[in-house]
Formats: sequence, structure tokens, C-alpha cells
Amino acid sequence: MNTMPDDTGTYVSHPVADRYLQHLVVERGLSDNTTQAYSADIVTFLTFLETLGSTLETCTQRHLFLFLTHLRARKLAAASLARHLSSVRGLFAYAVQAGLLAEDPSVLLESPKLPAQLPEFLTHAEMDRLLEQPDVTTALGFRDRVMLELLYACGLRISELIGLVLGDFDPQTGVLRVFGKRSKERLVPVHFAAQRLLCDYLDHKRAGFNPLQKHIFLNRSGKGLTRQGVWKLVKRYAEAANIRRSISPHTFRHSFATHLLEGGADLRTVQILLGHAAINATEIYTHIQSGRLMRIHEQYHPRSTGGLSPLAAEAES
Repeated sequence: MNTMPDDTGTYVSHPVADRYLQHLVVERGLSDNTTQAYSADIVTFLTFLETLGSTLETCTQRHLFLFLTHLRARKLAAASLARHLSSVRGLFAYAVQAGLLAEDPSVLLESPKLPAQLPEFLTHAEMDRLLEQPDVTTALGFRDRVMLELLYACGLRISELIGLVLGDFDPQTGVLRVFGKRSKERLVPVHFAAQRLLCDYLDHKRAGFNPLQKHIFLNRSGKGLTRQGVWKLVKRYAEAANIRRSISPHTFRHSFATHLLEGGADLRTVQILLGHAAINATEIYTHIQSGRLMRIHEQYHPRSTGGLSPLAAEAES
């Protein structure tokens, strides 16, 4: 894969950058638009290094700080600037991890502070429509329905879903064993409807894929699914459900957490179910609780218009 052309129309390519972009597509399953944005940012960076007489291999912290100054001089928006730096960081992190470069000069590079963005999630009606899209009369459609159900029922990351193997689901307890980031294990309960579908798939449908691997979810070749494969399925079913917003497998995870909080779950429980190591990672969902807290406040605070205190409400009951 070649990186994109620069402003002169000449392709700017580098073997490390090309491998990184291929990694984004194949391993991480990023969309074409996202990958092209990364590619354009990397081209900008490589071109700038050339003006300094430097390369990826000889890049230092000084070169990176000069690049940051160059971007700021172009008066880029904070989000665009942060994306450029994220692309460069990702490139160096991948290169070091893959053994293609010895050091990462970007470790001290700081991104501009951005306002917190609320997670994208589906409404209950949108989720119901989406889950109904797979044709469960076919083996592939039934597999897809089970996958979508588990993404939503358990708040799984896409890597956790495709990493499930036989033995990770206990039909007696209805609990799924999940290995999250850094192989951290957690147990997630599966609601009855999803349990029933998963048991049906394991007992009657999975064998039809002629399994060559122990993964629960298989492709036509009997091997485990890829991130990109699942992402494409989600996109196709979202379009069929007439959901115009751009969603991904991670949208199911956001919807899982959002709907739990809307239903009254506490933040600590959601943290455990999501497998977040720290509560601050879960706090992006606290906006969901604001409406419910306002309703409780209005209903029970003694100075609220038309509201009764808990003691008054109990006395009248």
C-alpha cells in the first residue's frame, strides 16, 4: 500500500509507513476514510522531514517539535492538529513494537487539549431495528444475529468478540468469559435471549462452517473472523436498518453502557461489566445520568415545584 500523494501529486512512500497503513486496514479494521486521513497526515509528516533533510529513521524529538510548530503555523483546528499528532504517534509506536525502529521519539509529544466528546450510541428503537436485520434462516445470517446480540448484550469490544473460543461460554450459568485489554479476564452475564441464540448457534449452526479453529464465530472457511470483516457486517446491517449515522462495532459497547445507566445501573457496575481498569474511563457516560437525576430531584426535593420529599411521599402513601 502506497501512501497518498503530496501537494505536488508525487507519491510519498516509506516501507514502515506502508506497513503501518496496511496494519490499520487489516488488523484494526479501520474504515477507508479513517485510513486515508492517517495516510494524508503521515504524508505531511514525511514531506516535512524531507525539507529538514531527515527521515523516519533519523527523526528526533527536535524534528517533531519543529513539525508541531509547522502545523500550528498553518492555524489548524485543535482537532485536526491532534489527529496529525495521533497519526505520527501511532506510526512510531507501531514501528517500535514491530521492531522496525529502535526508539520512539514521539513519547514526549503532547496533543492539544480537546473538549470531551460524548460517546455515539443508538436509541432503543435503532438497536431493535439493527438486530432484526440479519436473515436468521441462513447460517451466516444466524451467526451475524448472535454476534450483534452479544456485542450489545455484553458490551464487548470487537477484539473480545472475535477472540471468543469454545469454552468461554458457560451455558449452565449463562456467563461469558472475556479477555480484554492486556489479556485481562472478566466474567460477563449474558441475558436469556442472547443465551438462547448462542446455545442454538453452538449446538446446531457452528458445525456447518467446517471449523478449522476453536473460535466461536467463524467465516466461510472455518476460521476466525477479522476486525474488518465484523466492521463491514455492522456497516451493512446499519444501512439496511436505515441508520444514517456512521456507527461501528464499538457503538454497541457505548449503547450497552448508555442503556444500562438509563435503566438505573450505577457507574461502578458498568465499569466492571465493561472491563475498565479505572472509573474515569467509564465517566464519559455520566451525561446519561443527568436527566434521571433531574427527574429524581424534581420529584423528591421539598422545594421543587409540585414535588414531595421522600418522607412526605411515604406519609401520603
